Amino acid sequence: MRAFLLSLVLAFVASSASAQPVPRWMTLPPTPTLPPAVSSGHAPVNGISIWYATFGSGPPVILLHGGLANSNYWGHQVPELAKTHRVIVMDSRGHGRSTRDERPYGYALMASDVLGLMDYLGVPQAAVVGWSDGAIIGLSMAMSHPQRVSRLFAFAANSDPGGVKDVDKSPVFRSFIARGEKEYEALSATPREYRKFVEEISTMWATQPNWTAADLGGINVRTWIVDADRDEAIKRQNTEFMAEAIPNAGLLLQPEVSHFSMLQAPQQFTDDVKRFLDRKWD
Repeated sequence: MRAFLLSLVLAFVASSASAQPVPRWMTLPPTPTLPPAVSSGHAPVNGISIWYATFGSGPPVILLHGGLANSNYWGHQVPELAKTHRVIVMDSRGHGRSTRDERPYGYALMASDVLGLMDYLGVPQAAVVGWSDGAIIGLSMAMSHPQRVSRLFAFAANSDPGGVKDVDKSPVFRSFIARGEKEYEALSATPREYRKFVEEISTMWATQPNWTAADLGGINVRTWIVDADRDEAIKRQNTEFMAEAIPNAGLLLQPEVSHFSMLQAPQQFTDDVKRFLDRKWD
């Protein structure tokens, strides 16, 4: 009888353990959709076509998505931010609904695309919120054209290729790459070129950026360096290095999320962005 009861207890413990929810940093929630836009379309920029959309009114803020993704990933943040800001989203060159030319992908080139869209929309200066590649693009803008960036919220950036982990070991990141293929096929003007697209973006990741402490030390834009405490792509020491190197930069680690924080804990991410945008500096 005792053995029978013990087996029941062990079975209950095993079933309870297996029923435990997956930690949110190990999930990849569905890609959201964007709300109806005030305006949207394709802008001729740098010889290519950049897709964009704008929402709300007020001080402008540009949301820049990560590599292999598209602007839809900001679908949870746009409605809240558009209550107080003119929110601008864009698909980076070769991503989503934007086209590209034969030039290799590079962060400086992609930063010039953002500046070109700002010129097209008549936006002299904007706050920038960037995720991953979008954060690196924002940092590039802050270095090369600081007068165009009022403040920078840089989530999950790296300063050099050595700051990146081996994402091939991450099931969440592998799922993201697989999802990216379906989204690319649905949105892109070249829907059958996803494999080539990934290869070319991967070449950029392997070789760029290459910023030293001195490079980062030249940034005079108000900046928060932000990352997830469970980021499967970015090494913590590189995040801390950037926050230390950029003068007066803030350092924020979002709890219990990964590289896909804006999907896993959208309200937490949005609240952090709003706190940054509303921040008053002396």
